[in-house]
Amino acid sequence: MAIVFGIYPGGTTGDDTGGLAGGLPDDPVRVSGALDRLQGRPGRPFLVRAYIGFDDTTRLGEPHATAAPAAAARYAVRGRRLDLVAQYQSTAGDVDGYCAFLSELVEQYGAVTSTLQVTEEPDVTSNPTLDGYYPAVREAIVRGVSVVKARARELGHAHLRVGFNTTPLFGPATSFVTDLTKRGGAHFITELDYVGLDFFPDVFQPVAASDLGHAVEGLLRHHRESVLAPAGLGHLPLHITEHGWPTGPERPPHRQAEVVETVVGVVAAHSKRLHLSGYTHFALRDADSSRPGLFHQFGLTTDDYTPKPAFDTMRTLVERFSA
Repeated sequence: MAIVFGIYPGGTTGDDTGGLAGGLPDDPVRVSGALDRLQGRPGRPFLVRAYIGFDDTTRLGEPHATAAPAAAARYAVRGRRLDLVAQYQSTAGDVDGYCAFLSELVEQYGAVTSTLQVTEEPDVTSNPTLDGYYPAVREAIVRGVSVVKARARELGHAHLRVGFNTTPLFGPATSFVTDLTKRGGAHFITELDYVGLDFFPDVFQPVAASDLGHAVEGLLRHHRESVLAPAGLGHLPLHITEHGWPTGPERPPHRQAEVVETVVGVVAAHSKRLHLSGYTHFALRDADSSRPGLFHQFGLTTDDYTPKPAFDTMRTLVERFSA
C-alpha cells in the first residue's frame, strides 16, 4: 500500500516548556528547492505541513496568515497541497469563535489544502504550546470537524479531508479518543476522514537501535487496536502527522538517517495491515544548528539548508514508497 509523504518545511519548533526554538528566518527559495527535491517529480502527492492558530486575539472576517511557515500556500505547487493544522488556543474556551475561524480557513485555503487537522496534540495538557492545555478542547474538536466538513461541501472541496491527532496514548489516557466519539456520536465518526499520530521514538525516551523497528511496529499496532478500534475509529486511516529525530551532541547525523529509514520502512511494511495512509516528517531544517538543545536540530538540513544524510535518505524513501 503506497503512502503519502509530507514535511513541515519551517525551522521554528515548539519546546517542552511552552516556548519556541527559533533561529534564522525561512528562505522561501531554498525551501521550495528542497521541497522539489524531496517530492521528486511534479504531481506526486506530497503534503506541506503548516500551522495556523486561533486564540482570544484572533480577528474574524479577515485573512488568516499561517504562523509556521509564513505564507505556506506559496509552497502548494507542483501537485503539493497543504496539511493545515488549525490550533485552538483560547484561554476563554471560545469554541464558537474557533468554529467560525475554521469555516474561514476552509474558504481561504480549501482549494490548496488536502488535510485540515482540527487542533494539535489535544491530549497534552501540560504545555501551552499545545492545544490540550486550553479549556473545552474536546468540544472544539467535535464541533470543529463538523464545521470543516460542512463548509467544504458547500464550497465543493470534495478533496478536503478532516481529522485530529494525538500523541501516543497508554493506560487511562486511551480514553481520550473514546471520550471524543462518545461526545460526537455517529455524526462525528462519519465526518472524520483520518486520525493523526505525532510520535518521536528514541527522542524523549531512549530506544536501542536494535529494538527501534519492533518498538515502532508495536506502538502503531497498539494505537490501531487499543486506541482507535475501541473508540469506533478502527476503520479510519492513521496518518503519521509528525515524526523526527534531532541531531546534536551524542546524536550523530548518520543515526538520524538510520532512524528515518527504520521508521518509514516499518510504516510502509505495515501500511496495509494497519491502514497507515501517510508519513509527515518534522522538520525540513534546523531551528538553530549552533545550539545543542534537543529542539534546535530536528531538520533534515542544517539551518542554512545544507543537507544532512537523512535528507537523501528521505528522497530515496519517497521515491520507493510514495503514492
